Amino acid sequence: MSLQRRLLLYLLACAPLVWLLAVAVSIHRARHEVNELYDTELIRLTRQMQAVLPLGESDAATPVLPPRGRGDVGEAHMDDFSLVAWDAKGHVLLSDMAGANLPRHHNGPGFVNMTLDGVPWRVYYLQPAGAPWQVAAGQKENERDEIVYELSVSQLVSWLLLLPILLVAMAWAVRRALTPLRVLTRELHERSPDDLRPVPAKRAPADLKPVVTAMNRLFLRIEDTLGRERRFTADAAHELRTPLAVLRAQWDVLRRSTGEAERHQAEAQFGLGLDRLDRLVTQMLSLSRVEAGRTLARTPVRWHGVVEQAVNDCLMLAERRRIELCCEWPTVPAGTPPGMAALRCLPLKGDEHLLTVMLRNLLDNAVRYAPVGTPVTLRMGTDRLSVENEGPALSAEQLARLGERFFRPDGQEEGGSGLGVSIVQRIAALHGLAVRFGTGTGGQGVRVQVWRETAAAQAGPGVQKTRRRRSPGAAPTRVVAN
Repeated sequence: MSLQRRLLLYLLACAPLVWLLAVAVSIHRARHEVNELYDTELIRLTRQMQAVLPLGESDAATPVLPPRGRGDVGEAHMDDFSLVAWDAKGHVLLSDMAGANLPRHHNGPGFVNMTLDGVPWRVYYLQPAGAPWQVAAGQKENERDEIVYELSVSQLVSWLLLLPILLVAMAWAVRRALTPLRVLTRELHERSPDDLRPVPAKRAPADLKPVVTAMNRLFLRIEDTLGRERRFTADAAHELRTPLAVLRAQWDVLRRSTGEAERHQAEAQFGLGLDRLDRLVTQMLSLSRVEAGRTLARTPVRWHGVVEQAVNDCLMLAERRRIELCCEWPTVPAGTPPGMAALRCLPLKGDEHLLTVMLRNLLDNAVRYAPVGTPVTLRMGTDRLSVENEGPALSAEQLARLGERFFRPDGQEEGGSGLGVSIVQRIAALHGLAVRFGTGTGGQGVRVQVWRETAAAQAGPGVQKTRRRRSPGAAPTRVVAN
């Protein structure tokens, strides 16, 4: 059911009810006014009779009012009224003939409702203090009911005649009021699927502005989502083309190889191509999930577990390249239980899984592009963390371009996709952290710092170190925080 039809049905149901309520109130007010008018007249009649009565008592009833029916009385119903006066002994002093049926009242002045010959009357008795006589004026109540009935019927007829006009006016008003909604519906219906322009909200009624604002925000989110999907599709199409072509060429070489040495070399190259493709796909999927802006867990980060997991994920690559992984923690007082140093590191609430991905990418890049046999250091501070390696320093232009999607400095021997730094920056932004790239200690290597944007620029006071060194033939081991 449409909104317009629903409003019309509500109005058609409510209008008669309100109309009946108005009629009931009108009848009540009309009855009150009629009673007020006639009660006033009865009191006035009794006072006028008091003014014309003789000062002395009489032993016999002496009608002084003219007989009814004489002269032109117009539309009056004289039988509906009655006047009578009694002396101290109960004899009628004055009467209009019909009033003789009114009984005398002994309970003082005031109004009395009574029934005479099956007809309800309203009678007013008046006996001034010290006066020997009593005066009464009465009226049949059906006379008042008739006036109230006539007034109500006249109002009902006018309301009934105006009701169809009122309903037509309400229907027109409802249709006119819903015009902005129909305009909005027509505009959205005529849009193409990729038209996500905001709907103008300036001319929208106050009731529709929240809806239009919410729709515009939804359009922005949809546009952002579509943009991410388009970028992901374009990036995938661009970046997967090369490794797939390389794999095809390596497969042809492997398939056509004849000698054992040539086959082993082709298999090794084919394995490296598969590793590069697997890394590229993993990085692209991670970046897509991060850019989706999912809701963070917002729990206190336990850096001990985050660091341990990220380092363990990079141990195999570090073993292959003979890289020494070092982790430095903030200094704690002597006798502090193991793991307490991690509690002083960069107090933060967030998603530990995403932070593990961020730290793993930092360590992976540092290990992957560090010279063989050199150390890579992870420093955990009270207000920041940093990852640093050794080797040739990057130029200012290359440092400025770090973070661009699929950007890799020239001259790199290790394979990569150029997405790791983009993932780091996105995760850091979700946690309110800033990322800065610079040259390492002594002007060598690259140092990446992650810290709160409001954190002080000074470094922490002291550090404790744990190192992971490679021993020939040794299996990968874990870094344990002190």
